[in-house]
Amino acid sequence: MKISVGADHGAVDLRARVVAFLGASGHEVVDHGTDSSESVDYPDFASKVGHDVAAGICDFGILMCTNGVGMSIAANKIAGVRAALIHSEDDAFYARSHNNANVICMGQRHHTPYDAERYLAVFLGTGFEGGRHARRVGKFEESPAPESPGS
Repeated sequence: MKISVGADHGAVDLRARVVAFLGASGHEVVDHGTDSSESVDYPDFASKVGHDVAAGICDFGILMCTNGVGMSIAANKIAGVRAALIHSEDDAFYARSHNNANVICMGQRHHTPYDAERYLAVFLGTGFEGGRHARRVGKFEESPAPESPGS
């Protein structure tokens, strides 16, 4: 698989371990960095990875920051991206099988490299079940903005 990876300064060490793990597992990695603890803006990295996935350049994306929340919010603003913040193997399984997530988000403060490897193995090894879940996932893409009061 071809996997796009990005992290901000809050997850430099985790990113390095994840990239090494992916390479050792035989995946092709598009590494957008960062590899410095100097402050950067996480939405820039979420955009790069999200666009790789949405455009079909990469099969999946992995985003990391201090806690994973900012990356997941930023990535989910990109049409075609279904980013999931993962805290367990169970989360990874259901994010893929029921939600067809295509970007996994993690935080260095909450995930050890060992955790990240376990979650990634489940995430990347799980297929989307489709069926009733496809109808629900389709509604993610269709959701119109709510009308403002009085309109």
